[in-house]
Amino acid sequence: MTDDSWSEPELYGSGRVVLQPPDQADVAWGVTTYVGPKRYRPVANNQMPHPAAQATSEPEPPPADDNRSLLASSRTMAIASLVSRITGFIRTLAIAAALGAAGVGDAFNGANTFPNMVYELLLGGVLTSVIVPLLVNAQVHDKDRGVAYTQRLMSLATVALAMATLLAVAAAPLIARAFVTDPAKRELTSMFATLLLPEIFFYGMAGMFTALLNVKHVFGPGAWAPVVNNVIAILTVGIFLTLPGPHTLLPSTITNPQILVLGIGTTLGIAAQAAVLIPFVRRTGFRWKWRLRGTPEEEDRMKEAGSLTAWVLGYVAASQVGVVVIIKVAFGLSDGAVTNFTFADLLFQVPYGVLGVSLLTALMPRMARSAARGDTAAVVADLSLGARLSAVALIPVTVAFIVLGPSLTTALFIGRMTVDEARLVGTTLAWAAFGLLPFAFVMLQLRVFYAMRDARTPTLVNICMVLAKIILVLLARETLSGDAQVIALNVSTSLSYIVGAVLGHVLLTRRFGRLGFFAVARTVCRIAIAAAIAGAVAWGGVYLAHLTAGSGRVGSFVALILGGIPGIVVFVIAGRALHISELSEILGALRRRPAAAPPEPQSAASERESQGP
Repeated sequence: MTDDSWSEPELYGSGRVVLQPPDQADVAWGVTTYVGPKRYRPVANNQMPHPAAQATSEPEPPPADDNRSLLASSRTMAIASLVSRITGFIRTLAIAAALGAAGVGDAFNGANTFPNMVYELLLGGVLTSVIVPLLVNAQVHDKDRGVAYTQRLMSLATVALAMATLLAVAAAPLIARAFVTDPAKRELTSMFATLLLPEIFFYGMAGMFTALLNVKHVFGPGAWAPVVNNVIAILTVGIFLTLPGPHTLLPSTITNPQILVLGIGTTLGIAAQAAVLIPFVRRTGFRWKWRLRGTPEEEDRMKEAGSLTAWVLGYVAASQVGVVVIIKVAFGLSDGAVTNFTFADLLFQVPYGVLGVSLLTALMPRMARSAARGDTAAVVADLSLGARLSAVALIPVTVAFIVLGPSLTTALFIGRMTVDEARLVGTTLAWAAFGLLPFAFVMLQLRVFYAMRDARTPTLVNICMVLAKIILVLLARETLSGDAQVIALNVSTSLSYIVGAVLGHVLLTRRFGRLGFFAVARTVCRIAIAAAIAGAVAWGGVYLAHLTAGSGRVGSFVALILGGIPGIVVFVIAGRALHISELSEILGALRRRPAAAPPEPQSAASERESQGP
């Protein structure tokens, strides 16, 4: 080929693709020409819809094949998450049976609240949602497909996590003093916190490994990894029960070996959760290399990463203020209030962890790639799709919690928790269940902002949510009494999710124009009607069970059967009668085998990817 032959037509791919030189004289020859699927091509600035056009038209839905692939990936993660949640629930029951709902149970659950909150922030979405857009952007634009940038980001994040963990462990006595007023319970909480706070480092590492896998469309290992943690935690409780100890377990009588086994065993479970991801990360082709100094051309992007990280730390700090207030108020209420809040919140998170997180984890890389290409219409379409699918998945669960919540916890929480204590957990769950869908909307909205590499707005939204929650909790403490004060802790949290969902919707509308939420509203109304009909049938079954078998454990088991099974059948029938297309898509995805992940443009040295268990 001569030096001036660059403008001639050229053959690629063994002659299957012919690239013609551009006719426009003002188009530079070095502009990249894309011949792949249209949905993976970048959108030129002059092809972007005008804001006025965006404001007057609904966003186009993603291709049906993409939606099927999304639902198939979500199904794979949902199965893994369901197993994880079941084993996690067994772990929770084992801890409740071993420690009880008050005294030692309050100390352990209170000390474990801080690293567990970090877990929800990291693996539940925040850190992973920030890292994924950065890695996708580097993968799209860097010559090495983001390898050096990924290594540098991982190195800096590891150092930051290690420093934060050391500071948290050193501050364990201060944290316990801020939470607990009773001297004996405070000392035990401090000891547990010292042993449990190292979990922060391992939670962070697991979050980063999960982000690396998600960028490669490998979702399975991150969903299955918590099962390893749960198994180790269950074994830890088994060892705890075999140790010699006092007949009556109290903060003043628990032995040091018992404390060490519980604390170290629980932390080892989180360490294993991070370690099992390492082989899968290596099988994607990623190799760890310490890179702590950025190159001159990466200076702007490393500054961006630092800014995003700072805002994420602000998000975490704001959340911890809310946690401190709730736990401190709970410790000042009746014995067992902390455990009631913890268990009710755990059950509240189960459906979101199984259904919501699975969906949003599969959506995040897709939204990040659309944002990296400048295709905001695709981002908005995914926002609408995620909202509709979340509504179909979570509104029926909300109704189920309201109707079956007390029976569920009465049947499940056995051991040292009395029937009244177990039923209070279920009553709390029923009162707070309305916040489930707003919570999913908030998490979805935050991922849209993170896909646009905007971590500032989510932090400001979270600050507003935390302020609303604190005001409501303190107001409830002053105006309510008895069990109503305990229930109000979780109800206030659910109300704060409504505040966040409304604020997030307003901010996204200002940024993108119309969000296609008329379709979301139609889906919500239809699914709510179907769920209400099913809920009425389930309530009739619960009433009949309690009338014939009482409201104890036996009656609660019978209520779950007589209320749950007919309720599910009626919901599916009502949903089909109302022609809810999203419900049909979800049911269809449950019957199909997982589809292959969308292809990524590969370099000459393409990396082999591996799906997890």
